[in-house]
Amino acid sequence: MNIPFLDHWLNRNDTERGAGLAAALAHDPAGISELFSECEMLRVQARAAGLELDETPASLEALDQLMPRWRRDPEIVPWLGNDAGLYLGTVIIRTRPGATWQVRPDGQPVILLASGRELNVVESGVSWAMTGSPELSQAYAEASEGII
Repeated sequence: MNIPFLDHWLNRNDTERGAGLAAALAHDPAGISELFSECEMLRVQARAAGLELDETPASLEALDQLMPRWRRDPEIVPWLGNDAGLYLGTVIIRTRPGATWQVRPDGQPVILLASGRELNVVESGVSWAMTGSPELSQAYAEASEGII
């Protein structure tokens, strides 16, 4: 994948990353969406369980049904949770009209729903990876209803 701004963004210091990611999102929203949708660790785990992630709400339900073998390795959980959150965000962006990626000043990517509500998908994904709650499909349903 060729995302021209990425090298420049990765070379910024930590205090500037939020601003750098926000600028990158403003400059190339499709590129950032593509970057966020990669979720390689989650895709590998899903594929190993026989599940291909197709960026649909049904795939979120299927992820919720996976046996959480990754919980045996506490070093994997936060990374997998981050991927799960970005994947949840990708499904919302692709299926909910008016939903967009936003970046908080601290660099945290979030979803801004058409209703104006903000959804911290990474936080939801990490919680899902650690405890199974909230289920990704439930977080999606609540975002679809505008509850969150």
